[in-house]
Amino acid sequence: MNCLVIVDVQNDFCPGGALPVQEGDRVVPVINRLLDRFDRVVATQDWHPPGHLSFAANHPGRTPGEVIQLAGLEQVLWPVHCVQDTPGAEFHPDLDLSRIQAVFRKGVDPEVDSYSGFFDNGRRRSTGLEEYLRREGVEEVYIGGLATDYCVRWTALDAVRLGFRTWVIEDACRGVELRPGDTAAALAEMAQTGVQIIHSNDLCRDPCF
Repeated sequence: MNCLVIVDVQNDFCPGGALPVQEGDRVVPVINRLLDRFDRVVATQDWHPPGHLSFAANHPGRTPGEVIQLAGLEQVLWPVHCVQDTPGAEFHPDLDLSRIQAVFRKGVDPEVDSYSGFFDNGRRRSTGLEEYLRREGVEEVYIGGLATDYCVRWTALDAVRLGFRTWVIEDACRGVELRPGDTAAALAEMAQTGVQIIHSNDLCRDPCF
């Protein structure tokens, strides 16, 4: 049994959003064309309370991109984004939601961020994704979404650690690139830990595009 995990394809991470990933919206048609190739399809959703301490705005004098210690962990400060029940937290309007069987919200604890679709950054709280995959008999996890160098990376690394055979669909992802080369470094790290990096066409009998 396999499962596609769509990571954080939300308005705030797409062009025009509060924390836009360059070409973030271009992952949507790639993901949509792959949906019927998987036994299960789930999505993760950043779902922050307004007072989340990963927001630079909640630290007077701090600016996005600075790094602080938060709950004993190194934390990049971000613009306010994906606040619960706001348009920015909604999935991109062109993403086909009809095949998504479950949504796992993360970043709900105001005191700790959550990049991985499985756990918060301190691994103190589970989102329920692992339990769902076990219950459904999933052994193979395929990942696409935003962003390659943060939430995709952490989700893939956790999937491997948990024993799932894991693939990242490179052209179904885009990176934040706070520093030049971050995306390439993330892909290299994932590959070194056992994640298979593939192209969407590798999943199609005939070219998808």
